[in-house]
Amino acid sequence: MFSFIELCRQRSVRVLLLAATVLAGSLHGQMGLGMVPMRVDYELAPGAVQSGVLVLASNAPAAVRVTGQILDFYLDDTGTPQFGREYKREAEFSCRTWVVANPMEVELNPNAQIPVRYTIRVPQTAAARSYHCGIGYTTQPTAGEMKAIGLRTAVQIVGAIYVVVGKPAIEGTVKDLRLEYVPDPKTPGWRAIVTINNAGLMHFRPVGDLDVLDQNGTVVESIQFVPMPVLPKRDQSFAFPLKLAAGEGKYTLRARVDLGGNEIQEATANVVATKTKP
Repeated sequence: MFSFIELCRQRSVRVLLLAATVLAGSLHGQMGLGMVPMRVDYELAPGAVQSGVLVLASNAPAAVRVTGQILDFYLDDTGTPQFGREYKREAEFSCRTWVVANPMEVELNPNAQIPVRYTIRVPQTAAARSYHCGIGYTTQPTAGEMKAIGLRTAVQIVGAIYVVVGKPAIEGTVKDLRLEYVPDPKTPGWRAIVTINNAGLMHFRPVGDLDVLDQNGTVVESIQFVPMPVLPKRDQSFAFPLKLAAGEGKYTLRARVDLGGNEIQEATANVVATKTKP
């Protein structure tokens, strides 16, 4: 079973996603794309060639044309994946030019799926570090939609590729913990922000928990880290929406996290939950 996402705007739209998505609707009924797997990881040597297969599926009730691209990506300050044809900021860690995929344009029959075959060719000059890129497919408008004026929808699905060359060391630390009040008119509340620094050349996916302790040292809330990648040479923030049922007051945030280096890091911060600035 696949899940799907769709965002619409006048005349054209791009939908950017990396992992599982939510149900989509279109002018002609339910429409969306799915891909399995959504992520592949390889450890390859310089000069190596690696092939694989992704499965691209459509749940549209009518035939839909899709086109593919090999993409760069990064995660923004909110942890949202951002995809593009080329990001200069990712050039040092991009595997975009190493990948070819087939087909790059195809018409999918209603509720059909097709194999997407790809090949990764690692350059002989590739340095020891981790690299990342994506294979993306986007629905294209039909002839009738091209002539129509008004709302037109499109859906994009992206599978992430991670290639590790050599044995780069993991160099990560929990850099900061803080509490923020979110003055959303519909769902106001607090969230904890944990910032993790990756000073090395190897990506990693933190595993662990964030605990909220009251003034008596009792854990009143505990949330697990989402295994989102922290890409090389950057800070990455993780947001944890909190209930804080006890309301405003003094708390302690405690993060216990395994960054993949065979050790558990722990960091704490004393915080005050208040809706007003001091």
